[in-house]
Amino acid sequence: MKPFGEFIRDERILSGLLLREVAATLQIDPSLLSRIEHGDKRPTRAQVIQLASIFKANENEFLVQYLSDRVVYELKNEKLAMKAMVAAEKKIAYLRKRRPREKDA
Repeated sequence: MKPFGEFIRDERILSGLLLREVAATLQIDPSLLSRIEHGDKRPTRAQVIQLASIFKANENEFLVQYLSDRVVYELKNEKLAMKAMVAAEKKIAYLRKRRPREKDA
């Protein structure tokens, strides 16, 4: 699976849009978009949602790509990364189940 920067660069190219056109729509400098595409900078969540709109793509797909990059960059050098991800998945499931009961209290 590609890093988010490559993913959006490919989407931009498939859409037939120039870097400067997308950057203008995002209201950012083209050099910042270039750094995002090369993985040197990370976009904001709002920019990710805007990119999905620009490319007329599924917003959730873009958010999953973006969020997975955040997890990867946080854990990529950890030897226990895969075990930590399994534990995190279980914790998320636990917290989602628990949340409705906390609201009732």
